[in-house]
Amino acid sequence: MAPSADNEVVHEFRSFKVYKDSRVELVWPECPKVPPSTDLITGVQSKDVMILTEPQVSVRIFLPKLKAPGQKLPLLLFMHGGGFYGLFPTRPIPACYEDSWEALQWVASHADGSGADPWLNNHADFGKVFVGGDSGGANISHTLAFRVGSLGLPGVKVVGMILVHPFFGGTEDDKMWLYMCPSNSGLDDPRLNPGLEDLARLGCERVLIFVTEKDSLIAVGRNYYEKLKKSGWKGSVEIVENEDEEHCFYLHDLNSEKAVELLHKFVSFLKQD
Repeated sequence: MAPSADNEVVHEFRSFKVYKDSRVELVWPECPKVPPSTDLITGVQSKDVMILTEPQVSVRIFLPKLKAPGQKLPLLLFMHGGGFYGLFPTRPIPACYEDSWEALQWVASHADGSGADPWLNNHADFGKVFVGGDSGGANISHTLAFRVGSLGLPGVKVVGMILVHPFFGGTEDDKMWLYMCPSNSGLDDPRLNPGLEDLARLGCERVLIFVTEKDSLIAVGRNYYEKLKKSGWKGSVEIVENEDEEHCFYLHDLNSEKAVELLHKFVSFLKQD
């Protein structure tokens, strides 16, 4: 028996289905939200802060255990992955890009010590700011670095960018991104497929890229690395490849040997002078 018109699937992507009546069904399970806390072993504190109310944009801030009351630390703005669908379909792309830019500007509003959050005012080193993300979040991080290079970010020096298993154009998932972004300009949209001119304008000095063998996105991560080297950008870029692992493998076991290695490389990049 053929499905009813209402239940007929007209588009099916990695993370959602679209029915003939325009309903969207997310096919990935919803991740449970872990409340902010203080880790009793490491002393790391966390809290959630609403930075915009309309639309609602919030950040979770983590503060490591301090060695001294006035200690300044590098600041990382990390955009999580998840197929870009944290806001979709209620707020389609480019909402994720705009919200992340708002978050980075909110971070910058603390550079003179008079921002809304005391943790940032007192402990962030605004001469050592990084952007980063995994999967779709890595793609968003690229757009932030491009905006910093194009528009500037007063009071802040974005030193580096970290892309973990980044999503860019060149796979079957292109169709998903194009559907999620009704205002797209096609397969050459610079957010999906950044050109050499855009890459040359990245507003940071260093880039670290992680790719992994069994990830369908490995080729686009390598391609981003090669294009960045050819673009004329004046910074330094490094690529790290894990063997025999799948996309965002570390999320399944943060204590696995390769996950620990990835995190150590991540941290050393942030600490590098």
